[in-house]
Amino acid sequence: MSKDNTKQEVKLTRAEKKEINNIIAKYKGDGKKAMSAQQSIPYKRLYPDGICRVDEDFYSKSILFEDINYQLAENEDKSAIFDGWSNFLNYFDTSIKFQLSFLNITGNEKIFEDSITIAPQEDDFNSIREEYSDMLLKQLSKGNNGIIKRKYLTFGIHADSYKKAKTRLERIETDIYNNFKKLGVRMESLDGKERLHLLRNMLYMDEKQSFNFEWNWLPVSGLSTKDFIVPSSFYFGDAKRFKTGDKFGAVSFMEILAPELSDRVLADFLEIEGNQNVTMHIQSIDHSKAIKMVKRKLSDLEKTKIDEQKKAVRSGYDMDIMPADLALFLTEMKKLLQDLQSRNERLFYFTFMIVNTETSKDKLDNIVFGATSLAGKHNCILHRLDYQQEQGFMSCLPLGKNLIDIRRCMTTTATAGFVPFTTCELFQNGNALYYGINALSSNLLMADRKLLKNPNGLILGTPGSGKSFSAKREIVNVFLITDDDIAILDPEAEYAPLVQKLNGQVIKISPLSKQFINPMDISLDNMEEENPLILKSDFILSLFEVMMGKVQADERSIIDSCLQQVYMPYFLDPQNTQMPILEDLYNTILERNSPQAKHIAECMAIYVTGSLNVFNHRTNVDISNRVVCFDTKELGNALKEFGMLVVQDQIWSRVSRNRNDKKSTRYYIDEMHLLLGKEQTANYTVEIWKRFRKWGGIPTGLTQNVKDFLCSPQVANIFENSDFVYLLNQAGGDREILSKQLNISPHQLSYVTNSGAGEGLLIYGSIIIPFIDHFPKDTELYKIMTTKLEEV
Repeated sequence: MSKDNTKQEVKLTRAEKKEINNIIAKYKGDGKKAMSAQQSIPYKRLYPDGICRVDEDFYSKSILFEDINYQLAENEDKSAIFDGWSNFLNYFDTSIKFQLSFLNITGNEKIFEDSITIAPQEDDFNSIREEYSDMLLKQLSKGNNGIIKRKYLTFGIHADSYKKAKTRLERIETDIYNNFKKLGVRMESLDGKERLHLLRNMLYMDEKQSFNFEWNWLPVSGLSTKDFIVPSSFYFGDAKRFKTGDKFGAVSFMEILAPELSDRVLADFLEIEGNQNVTMHIQSIDHSKAIKMVKRKLSDLEKTKIDEQKKAVRSGYDMDIMPADLALFLTEMKKLLQDLQSRNERLFYFTFMIVNTETSKDKLDNIVFGATSLAGKHNCILHRLDYQQEQGFMSCLPLGKNLIDIRRCMTTTATAGFVPFTTCELFQNGNALYYGINALSSNLLMADRKLLKNPNGLILGTPGSGKSFSAKREIVNVFLITDDDIAILDPEAEYAPLVQKLNGQVIKISPLSKQFINPMDISLDNMEEENPLILKSDFILSLFEVMMGKVQADERSIIDSCLQQVYMPYFLDPQNTQMPILEDLYNTILERNSPQAKHIAECMAIYVTGSLNVFNHRTNVDISNRVVCFDTKELGNALKEFGMLVVQDQIWSRVSRNRNDKKSTRYYIDEMHLLLGKEQTANYTVEIWKRFRKWGGIPTGLTQNVKDFLCSPQVANIFENSDFVYLLNQAGGDREILSKQLNISPHQLSYVTNSGAGEGLLIYGSIIIPFIDHFPKDTELYKIMTTKLEEV
């Protein structure tokens, strides 16, 4: 009896004793407490190229990656992104440790406000500058643009030296770049100074204080890189929280209970408002070892099953009856083994931690309570890291080093469930223009089209959806914060009030107008690069295609030679009084006294001496004004194509002149379908879309008739050469076209289906964002931009 009650001594193998001693040594450390805040930061040296020596033989690099629209995508697109992310995870072998960091920190509100505030100037437009700035500040207050959200991936390897580590890390970085590229994710590598700035932000958990550092300061000052990023103090004396500087913080880890999780888990955590750092440490397990580990666990479960069956037989009940948990574990383990052996599944060690910081203990406890409730919603438990706050906080720094030995073994699919993509934001600095607020996050959308590979743009929408208003709002923004010239083709006479408010020039082109534009105007600004007469000849021949229909080869020769003769006096004495008009060309052609010349002159007569002679005059308006609007509403059908060609030629001349001055030219084409309906104007428009970018031109077309873009393969190229598309409400047939041409998912198209005025989708390069732009109606600008009859 006494023998049964005596505890038997447990004999450990040598390997087990060694493992226990290693664990004790790990948590015991070197027995020394950190004497300074710098000593708490766990890295040895940071190099200017961004490589960090974390331990004696462990080196890491960090990259910043941007978001893509995963939560906004259709299920089919989500599956493709999920599969791509799973393949991305499988790239990392056992020699690479990697860490995903998601940082939400409070930015400097004044910096945000200053970035969108338009400073007053000594001119007549400060009233609208102030009004536009107030509108932007009100829109800013609707979102959380004060919270800076960034995503980082840190990867590290063991190496004998910095040189060997550098070669391997750069090769891994190239592979990561290629994998991200397949997913449509943009990334950039962080250099040493950028990594220091990132570490400083995480240690302070805000960006309100400026970061000043230069590498050449180190030898002179005798300081280390840690001295430029460390807060005034760390305090880790509390079991459940810590203090960094004047902020209170808490580190928690997430215990994952559910066998399967929603792909919304990470996205929900990232939507928590306030300062936080969500970190995931992921380490691949050798595939053969993983299979052996699962088999060993399966054997243990089978042994337990046999023991349960023996117990059942001894107790006299059915041996097939066993505990439900055991049956479930057996089923799951068999499925896992099958996945590892026959599917593209691997095993990973996974650690999920979150750092929350606040200015007081009460605020901190509230935000941690909210995070805990959120974890419970997804069948997970969020635990504080009791007495391990320092190790947890330092493990969340993007160094690739995990000091917390709490990890969950997960498959590729389960790990990929923490999809790091939610929805895109678009907030650029510099000369960024306002395009509404993000319909998902309410954050401001600020973008600079000049940063796109091709800044050409389209504004598409049904009548009343806000096309013209959107163009006018961008025109005002361009006028107030850039020095770009602005030209407008206005076939509905809608832009005059705005242009006049900006002290621009409205040119009314009609048979009854006394404002004239000379189609024979020629620019000599680029004579050193190209012969201006060659370009002008091409344009004049397009006019003759309109006047005559088909122009034969011999007739082309006559026109071309006469042009050279007509322009000679102007080239010799480039004064405005020497500029030829159509009548000069008409008379010169008549002098040829040939049947072909006579036919050409007969076709020209109505445009020179007849009822359509509006373009047989020298230019008498200020076409050099910064803002020029060409009102063609009363041009009439007979002169519509001819007149629009003349306007486009004037735009080309403006772009040509501005290129020499390193100035951009914005060209807005309202009712663009009118140009695409005629062969000559369509060809000219396509030429603009192909060549304007190289000349500093930024065209923007507005139309409701998307089908017009498919009238010919050549015109369809306008879609391909437009990296900026502002989609408002669309008709059913147009939605199908846009879905194919712009690769928009059905779910994304829901934002342009029966949407209100000023609501839709913004396509900026590869980014697609739903937007809302409800411009304040109680403003002076709104009154001169609206086209609603009851509001005009």
